[in-house]
This record gives sequence, C-alpha cells and structure tokens, in this order.
Amino acid sequence: MLGLYLFGPLLEGDLCSVELGCQYSARHPWFISRSPAKRLKPCGLYKTSSGWKRRCKLLPNFSEDKIVLNVGLALSLPVSQLIQFDAFEVDLRAGELRKHGTKIRLQQQPFLILQTLLETGGQVVTSEELQKKIWPEDTFVDFDHGLHAAVNKVRQALGDSADNPRYIETVGRKGYRFIGHIQGEAVHEPTPISDAATTIPLPTRGRALWNSWTGVLTGIVIAVAFASTLVFFNVGGLRSWFYHPRFRSLAVLPLNNLTSDPGKDYFADGMTEDLITQLSKLGDLKVISHTSVLQYKASHKPLPQIARELNVDAVVEGAVQLDKDRVRITAQLVDGSTDQHIWAETYDRELSNVLLLQSDVARDIAKQIDLELTPQAEQHLARSARPVNPDAYEDYLLGRYYWKKRTANGLAQSGKYFQQAIQKDPNYALAYSGLSDYFAFLTLIGGPEILQPRVAMTNAKAAAVKALQLDDSLAETHASMGHILHNYDWDFQGAEREFKRAIELNPNYATAHHWYSHYLMQVGRTEESLNEARRAVELDPLETTINNGLARQYYLSRQYDKAIAQCQTGLQIDPTYLPARIQLALAYEQTSKLAEAITELETARNAAPSLPVTHALLAHAYATAGRKTDAEHELNVLTAAAAHNQYVPPSYLAIIWLALGNKNKAFLYLDQSYQDRSEQMLYLKVEPLVDPLRSDPRFDALLIKVGLK
Repeated sequence: MLGLYLFGPLLEGDLCSVELGCQYSARHPWFISRSPAKRLKPCGLYKTSSGWKRRCKLLPNFSEDKIVLNVGLALSLPVSQLIQFDAFEVDLRAGELRKHGTKIRLQQQPFLILQTLLETGGQVVTSEELQKKIWPEDTFVDFDHGLHAAVNKVRQALGDSADNPRYIETVGRKGYRFIGHIQGEAVHEPTPISDAATTIPLPTRGRALWNSWTGVLTGIVIAVAFASTLVFFNVGGLRSWFYHPRFRSLAVLPLNNLTSDPGKDYFADGMTEDLITQLSKLGDLKVISHTSVLQYKASHKPLPQIARELNVDAVVEGAVQLDKDRVRITAQLVDGSTDQHIWAETYDRELSNVLLLQSDVARDIAKQIDLELTPQAEQHLARSARPVNPDAYEDYLLGRYYWKKRTANGLAQSGKYFQQAIQKDPNYALAYSGLSDYFAFLTLIGGPEILQPRVAMTNAKAAAVKALQLDDSLAETHASMGHILHNYDWDFQGAEREFKRAIELNPNYATAHHWYSHYLMQVGRTEESLNEARRAVELDPLETTINNGLARQYYLSRQYDKAIAQCQTGLQIDPTYLPARIQLALAYEQTSKLAEAITELETARNAAPSLPVTHALLAHAYATAGRKTDAEHELNVLTAAAAHNQYVPPSYLAIIWLALGNKNKAFLYLDQSYQDRSEQMLYLKVEPLVDPLRSDPRFDALLIKVGLK
C-alpha cells in the first residue's frame, strides 16, 4: 500500500513531475508530483518489474523555476478488504472481526492492533510501533497498561492464550507478532496493463474555459478531501483539535480493586462513590449515581452498550490500589458512543490526601469534557480537598457500604462504623450525616430491632445538626436534616428548604430528589412529586429504593398500572427487594387483583417474618378477600410481638381493624400513631387504603392535627 500525490487532469504543456517510479493505475489520468517540475507532452503508463511508470517527453522552453500549483492529496492504493485465517475473517472496511460469519465484538484499539499484526505477516511489531499507530502523540495514557489490555482483548476475541498462543505471540520484551496462517493476501496488484506505452488522451486548449472551471472545482474537492484525511489520521493533532467532545452526562464505572486483599472492595466502591459525588457538584453535568453503576462491577459488556443502558455520553473507568498509607488511582475517559479513549491519567497520593486526589481527578475530567467550572464549583473542589484521617475515612466508607444494603443486619453494621469514624475524627461531617441516616431508618427497618420514632429520630436529628455545624456546604448534610424535619418534626417549610438546598449543592444527588418527591406527594403537589421521582430514577436508574420511590408516587397518585410496571422493573433489578414486592401487592389490591396481591405479600412475609409491615398488609388483603380467620391470625402475630416489647407501629394495627370493619379501633390506633409521630401519618391525605375513613369527621380532624389540611 503506497501513498501518492495526485493532481487534477493536465493540459498539454502543463507542468508535471518526472519522478514517476511508483505503483499506479492506468484508469486514473492523473500525474504525480514530488520532484522539480518539467514541461511535458502527453504521457503513457508502462509496467516494469518495480511497478508502474509513466513515459513522458520534455517540451522545449522548459523553465526550472516553474512549479505545479495544484493541491495534492495523499491516497492509498486499492487493497483487499478481507483477511482470512482459520475460521476468522477480518473486514478492514467495516472494521469487523467475524467467526464463521458471526460478528465478534472488538473495540477500535484492539482491532487496529490485530490489523497491524496481520498486515506485517509474521514480523515482530514493537510496542513502540504499536503505540505510535494506536495512540496519537498528544494522548496522555499509561501506554504499557493500555497496550497490554488491548492485546488481551484481541486474544479473548480469538480464543487465544498468552501461554500457548495460536495467533498472537509475545516476543520477549520487544512486542508482538501474528503466527497464524493467513489464507489470502491483503494486497492485490493493479489491473494489468500492456508493457507497451499507452497514450492517455488529454484535453485540448479549445476546452480551456471548461477545464479552468473544472480545475477550480476539482481543486476545491481535493482540498476538502485532503483536509479530511489529515483530520482522520490526526496529523499534527488536527483530529483532536476538531473533535473536542462536549459531554453533558457521564457514568463512573466501579473502580477495579488492584489491592491484593479482596476484602478492600469496599474501599474501591467508596472511592468510586466519592468521585461520583465530586463530579456531581461541578455544574451542568448529569452524573449517574453509584448504586446504578455498581451493577456493572466486573461486567464484560462493551462500554458503548453500558453507555446506552445508562443513557450517558461518556464513561469513566479505572482502578484503585491501596498500599499501607498511600492510594493510587488510574482513570480514563471514554466516549460512550465511539469507544474512543479521550484521556487517561494516574494519581498517587498519601491516604490522608485522598480527598485532594479525588478533587484533582474531577477537575481534570471537567477540563477534558470542556465543562466550565463556576466559582462555586471551584470553591467546592478547594473545600473538599482537605486532609482526612485515613482510618476514619475507611470507617465512613464501610458505614455507607452497609447502610446501602437496607437490611436490619446491614443497618446495625453501618451504625457501628459511622460511630467509629466519629471517634477517630470528631470533626467529620459526612460521618455525622451517615449516623443521622442510620438512626432515621431504625424506625422502618430496624438495626436489628425497630425503634420508636421519638428514640430513633431524636438521635438522628442531633447527628444532623452536628453535621451541618461542621460543614453546611454538603448536600448530604442538608438532605439528612430535611429528612428529619419532614418525617419527625413535621416542619414542612423547613424540610422543603433543606431539600432544595441539598439539590442546589448537588443536583445529581438522587437521594435528595427521592426524599423531596415523598414530601411533595404528601402535601398534595402530585406533578412536582412525580417529576422529582422521575429525576431521581434518571440519576440512579438501577437503584432499587429510587425505583420503588417512583412506583410509590404512581400508587399514591392512583396510577396503578404505572405503579405495577415500575414495581416489576424494580424486581427485575433485584428480585429480593421486599419493598418493591410489597408495593406491587398494594397496587394489585387496588386493581381488584386480590389473589396476586396475597401471593406477593405471603412471599414478603415468609422472607422477612420479623417485619411488622408484612403481617399488617397481608392481614388487610386477607380481610378484603373475605378470609377473616387468616387476617385475625396475622393480627395476633403483631399483638404478640407488641406484648414482648417489640415496637409495632400503631398505624399497622389501624389498617387491619379498618379492613375487618371496625372503624373505631382504626381511629384509636391512628391517634396513637399521631402521638408517636409515626411517619405513616404523613400519607393519610393520599393513601388509598384509608379511603373508607375519609367521610368520617374524625379523619379531617387528624389531617388538621398533622398539618396536612
């Protein structure tokens, strides 16, 4: 394959080169120019052992100072588009690898490596040569790591092994070579032409006007093509200059744990979440939440597929290594649509400066995606880069790791680690925020036991207040306070103020949108609630709690079909997530699918027999279906638990008595729930289960006392 400089059609007497010893096709009446120009007669092509040559005749009155003015373009000779070996076929034009006709997915860089090795036909290609071919000069990347990873992807696609290679052989420390048998030649000869000189007809001067215009147009076309070629091959970094992507959404995939201890996975997950948090606060950029990207941990899906599933423009991937008191992160930015590597860098810091490391990574990524940092964003990066107690930081990461499990045992573990982090660093605001969230969920999940609101929420509020005192620039601290003001203090204005502040500080904090949507639904602002719930799902599409939040808002707004569909989506993400199964049962019950509702609730009860809510809702469904004995059995389970000092929210007993037809007892337990300041009281205005009570004056009185009317 040989590059040629080609020019437009020449008129008799025009200038042309006499250096013509290169392969050329007689079908194209073009001339070649590299040496001093000569004035020529019409020429012909003839074939020699060294290739195609043009026979030309010099005209008199030749002037050495004249040069050809036409714009040239480097093009390639025709080549075969298919290379075959064993059961494989490489299509150079389509950029595809196929086996027995079936396409095998191979990214751009591994494909270029395979193509290069095939074209060299068994010769060793050095690592330096591959580096120059695959990565432009202005690319900043760990070439050794990147090349090794790309070659491994080629081997995986071919079913090859580095230890026992059939196709790709590693040659010492030099490079690689292809050792398989290629079934066909990659390059074929041009169309044969007789050895005798062949005259190529040239236009005459009688058509000079026509040819002057065609020459201009041809020159323009060739100039555009020439520029396109320069950009395509990134000559002088032109492609990088023209192709300056402006990404407005990205996902940070779970960082690989390169630490020898698999037990440090929590550290890699925590670093991933912290990097997501840093990027989330940088302005007009949608960043997918950690729980959604966690689904792709150790995934072998192609990056463009992951980008499509998460609906993002770009993907950040990398690895983290913890070595005693030092931490190292390697990160790279990849275009989600083209799989093109945009940028990569390695960062090494002392563990006490881990927040500075994360800040540096976020700032560098912002530069690469041309994201203009606001003064507020710059201030945030500066404030977040403070030193941290390494042991406290690890405890905090473990606390969040267990809190996200949303189980009684997980919650108990999270509380222990948050408290340890505070003991090691009494000024750690995020640890206090985590502790607040831990206490708040003890009223719902238990840790392991469910606590009365006045016990759990009092501790939760104290931790949230302390967190805000230490650092009021964190979205997490404001969201924690908003959650307390809403669910326990019933301070609706104060809660909305805190939720809005949290979202202002971090628009990508899905939990803040999720909690705010619950508040909006309870006060009757249905459309706003649905918008916030949808936004939370957009930011964290694979997080079960967030998905169930949207299902909950659909249910409370009486859109039962949408609620059912959303619950089914959540259960596809995690079939063991009980709140989604419970919410699905509630939607089934409201659409008169009592058998399906009972099946779901029985499954939930059997999976978590210690959760009072499963017994309460199952009893309600039994009673509605006319199975009074079964309903009374579930009621007895709860009353026995309460007799053994286990806290059973009175509102659960209220809905059972309501379904059994005893409204007086239902109101009795609702009054007790009001005295406890149970958060279930906040749903009275919109909960379909209590519809039979709405015509009773006592119901309006309850709404007024709670502040919902």
